Amino acid sequence: MSTLLEVVIPNWNGAEMLEHCLRSLGSQSFTDFSVTVVDNGSEDGSVAMVAKEFPWVKLIRFSYNSGFSVAVNKGIRQTDAPWILLLNNDMEVEPDCVENLVAGIKRYPEYQFFALKMINFHHRELLDGAGDAYLRAGVGYRLGTLERDCDRYQQDREVFGACGGAAMYSSAFFERTGLFDQDFFAYLEDVDLNLRACKLGLKCMYLSKAKVYHIGSATSGSKINSVTIRLSTRNNIILLVKNYPLYLAARFLPAIAVYQVAWLLFCVKKGMIGPYVKGLVQGIGMFPASYRKNRAANRGLKRVRMKEMAGKIRRAERDAIDSIRSRRKSKGQGNLLLDLYSRIFL
Repeated sequence: MSTLLEVVIPNWNGAEMLEHCLRSLGSQSFTDFSVTVVDNGSEDGSVAMVAKEFPWVKLIRFSYNSGFSVAVNKGIRQTDAPWILLLNNDMEVEPDCVENLVAGIKRYPEYQFFALKMINFHHRELLDGAGDAYLRAGVGYRLGTLERDCDRYQQDREVFGACGGAAMYSSAFFERTGLFDQDFFAYLEDVDLNLRACKLGLKCMYLSKAKVYHIGSATSGSKINSVTIRLSTRNNIILLVKNYPLYLAARFLPAIAVYQVAWLLFCVKKGMIGPYVKGLVQGIGMFPASYRKNRAANRGLKRVRMKEMAGKIRRAERDAIDSIRSRRKSKGQGNLLLDLYSRIFL
């Protein structure tokens, strides 16, 4: 007999963080769940540690780093639980987190996936994410990032989507959307999934009492490095080509162009022009395959559904801009460019 919930954790050379994560899962007030760790060829003793310290955890092993999407898809496929909770290995899970997730399932039966409250592991007065918003240029944004917790984040609310590092999905959700796109390897694969869910009319609820503490960028090192720049550049192209029908691509083209210029300038400023160019070349090289997916996914998509999708994206972008403004204002930074962007595009 399957459990109500399967926790799937991808891991790559994260033994110390993974141990902390698993211990926090072992202290949950609600216990009708099982845990699967999918190891991506770790060489730091992760596999031996899990086998010795956590014999109740199922272990799937790859001999190489397969990437986030392949790893979590493997974990999702092996379970018959009706709900799947995805967690990064660098999470500490609040003792009543799973209990609050189960309560959310019962409270919001019309929602097919849920976003958890992510809190900064080192500075616990700051948020790391309270559900995902979206910018029409093909970028996700975790609402509340580096903001202090406040009333708006202490209430459950519908959001555009969920960060794949701490998200719960029904098995029926994946039956409709399909699994994570393995072309992404890592970065923006959850944004792609959120867009597919949006197109299908599936809804996400942010659960304010389901809390995890996130270290952040623990696998790749820093938030800004050659790998993140290359993959983010490449995957942004894949995401746009794959997901936007021509109608939306034309409507959003000016905002997409603004973002691309801003991203290029950012990469130049950070001395990352080499990884940027590599990502750009790789993304262009994957254009044909991404466009074929676009044709298959959008065939027969009615104009009214595209307009509904455009409306959801605009609302999600407004949420993202409001959150960024709030964060910058709290640091004494100006919002002139954001205000200008809002007047033009929102």
